[in-house]
Amino acid sequence: MENSTQSFYFNLTMFMNIGHYRYLVFVFCLLIYSFIVSSNFAMILIIIREKTLHEPMYIFIAFLSFNSLYGSAGFFPRFLMDLLSDTHLISRPACFTQIYIIYTYASYELTILSIMAYDRYVAVCHPLHYHRKMNFKTVYTLAFFAWFCPACYLVVSIDLVVKLPLCGNTIQKVYCATWNIVILSCVTTAVNSVVAMLGAVVIAFLPFSFIFYTYLRIVVACWKKSSEVRGKVLQSCLPHVISFLIYSVTSFSDTVLSRLNLEEINPFLAVFLSLEFVVIPPVLNPLVYGLKLPEIRKHIVRMLSWYKIIT
Repeated sequence: MENSTQSFYFNLTMFMNIGHYRYLVFVFCLLIYSFIVSSNFAMILIIIREKTLHEPMYIFIAFLSFNSLYGSAGFFPRFLMDLLSDTHLISRPACFTQIYIIYTYASYELTILSIMAYDRYVAVCHPLHYHRKMNFKTVYTLAFFAWFCPACYLVVSIDLVVKLPLCGNTIQKVYCATWNIVILSCVTTAVNSVVAMLGAVVIAFLPFSFIFYTYLRIVVACWKKSSEVRGKVLQSCLPHVISFLIYSVTSFSDTVLSRLNLEEINPFLAVFLSLEFVVIPPVLNPLVYGLKLPEIRKHIVRMLSWYKIIT
C-alpha cells in the first residue's frame, strides 16, 4: 500500500483561470440559479394553492420541482463562491455533504420520474380504476419509498468511500464526486465497486427499465384508439417523456465524463459536460411542465396577469 495522505481538504482542479471574465460568468450563473429557484418555487406554490391541481400527476410535478431546489442548493452556492475564488479547496465534511446532496438529488429525480410513469400508465391503461389505485395513500407511500430507498443506499455507499485511505486530494471536477475520490484510494476498491454496481442496478437500471416498460404499454394501449384520444394521452405524457430524456442524456454525459481522461478533452467542453447534469434538468423541467400542461399554464398566466396589475 502506498503512503496514505489524509488531507483535510480536497482540491477541485477543473476551474480555469479566465481572469476578469469570471465576474461575467458569476453573474450569468447567479441568474441561472435565480431562475431555478423562482421557477420551481412558483410551480410548487401554484400546485399547493390551486385545489384543482391536487391530483397525483401535479403532486409528483411538485416533488420534481422540490428536488430541483434541493439539488441546486447542494451545488450552486459553493460553485458561485469558487468562481470568485483563486483557490478551490473544499473540506472533507463539505465535500462528502455535497456528494450526498447531489447524488440523492440524481437518484430522487429518477425515482420520481418512475412513479410519474406508473401514474400515467394507470391513467391510460386502467382509467376506470385510476382513482382507486392512485389515491392519496398510494401517492404518499410511493413518494416515501422514492425518497427513503436512495437516501439509505447512499448513506452506505458514501460511508465506504469516507473510510478509504487516500493517496492524494485532487478532484478533476467542479464539484465533489465519489468516483473521483475512489480513484485516489491507496487500497483496492473491490467492495466499493460491488456496492456501486448493485446501486446502479437498483437505483438506475430498474427504474429505467420500468419507465420504458410502462411507456411501451401506453403506446400499445393507444395504438388502436382514436386520434383524439391519442392526442390527449400525448399531451399528458409528453412533458414526462421530455423530462426523462433530459435526465437520461445529462446523467449519461456525466457518467461518461467521469471515466475519461480529462487531459485529452477540451477544458471548456469538460466543464460544460460536468455542469449540465446539475443545471439543465432544474432549468428545463418547470419550462416543460409549465408550457406543455394546460392546467398549469393557465394558472401561470393568471399569476403573471395578477402580478402586472399590482405593479
